[in-house]
Amino acid sequence: MSSFYPDLQKELLSFDAFTDAEEKKAAVTHLIQSPELRPPFVDADDYLDLKELCNQHFSLIKEDSEQYELAFESGDIPFPPPSKPKFTFIDLFAGIGGFRLAMQEQGGKCVFSSEWDKYAKQTYYRNYGEVPYGDITKVSEKDVPDHDVLCAGFPCQAFSIAGKRAGFDDTRGTLFFDVARIIKEKQPKAIFLENVKGLVNHRSGKTLETILDVLRNDLGYYVPDPKVLNARKYGVPQNRERIFIVGFHPSQNVKSFDYPQPAKIQKVFADVKEEKEVSVKYYMSTQYLQTLRNHRARHEAKGNGFGYAIIPDDGIANAVVCGGMGRERNLVKDARLTNFVPVTKIKGVVNREGIRRMTPREWARLQGFPDEFEIPVSDANAYKQFGNSVAVPAIRAAAKKLLEQIKVI
Repeated sequence: MSSFYPDLQKELLSFDAFTDAEEKKAAVTHLIQSPELRPPFVDADDYLDLKELCNQHFSLIKEDSEQYELAFESGDIPFPPPSKPKFTFIDLFAGIGGFRLAMQEQGGKCVFSSEWDKYAKQTYYRNYGEVPYGDITKVSEKDVPDHDVLCAGFPCQAFSIAGKRAGFDDTRGTLFFDVARIIKEKQPKAIFLENVKGLVNHRSGKTLETILDVLRNDLGYYVPDPKVLNARKYGVPQNRERIFIVGFHPSQNVKSFDYPQPAKIQKVFADVKEEKEVSVKYYMSTQYLQTLRNHRARHEAKGNGFGYAIIPDDGIANAVVCGGMGRERNLVKDARLTNFVPVTKIKGVVNREGIRRMTPREWARLQGFPDEFEIPVSDANAYKQFGNSVAVPAIRAAAKKLLEQIKVI
């Protein structure tokens, strides 16, 4: 499988035009996808030379969108930018690009992405041909390209609120502050934020209260009451509740917003199950399986419901999450295994009950990623990445409603 324009990347990287050496590849891949925009950490005087080199390589001018798309298709990018974008967006705390996938499907072009995890950046690059910038706190809001929609799955962090309300300044030292400063500078038509359900009650609701206060009163956006949506109701067999926050710039004159209605068709695990026999490495050893059973029995004796869970084919998976019991809460029975010889070091032998972990591809499907989405990292990193991702179908459904409000689709 070919690389993404290795000759062009090598030539661009050879320029002494970058003000942050660690962000060179991010700057170059952003430039290749959007030659008309000067990316962060690129010297202004050298930008025109870099842009001209890109256009010479593609033998096109930026207005020739059909030729531009063909150039990207030849570069072997699974999910290239649209040839004739209807709107632009940025992808903050991008992870592996769940927001990007949903927004590109609606005709949007990503003009800036940011993600700090190096393995998530590998997956993002493999699928979109773009390396996200790293530490967003080091990127000036003035250098972020103009955009129509700001998308962010920002972390849930407490604010240091002491005494009299300081509004915008209350959020300093948190990553939400970086979201807010970019909104303040770039004034996008709409904002689309996603977070864990726990944000609702975080610090007795004070964290969410501060976020809404900043968006509504300091930044002047119309922000309807946030809503917790369950991915299970939007086309994936996974109980995954997340809070969605949308906002609209005053210029859009939006006075109301309705979150999407649940999908009519509900899926079950069988709809995402691997079609063929999977590796024995996903099957539990007898000893580990007994450890899980003992663990659950101890908790049940105390009146707790904590422990492993086996999801039937006609059932709904628990939320896929990284860490803790994320994988053990989503075990399945699969009797198709024919080779019980372990391929990793295990204690005991492979169980004959057919109990196994879900595969990374099954987790990808539970999050709504198509099978064309490539997984170039280890299983451990893949579980982490899909566990941290947004559920694409829920994002897609809400995005469609948001984009209709600002009249770009």
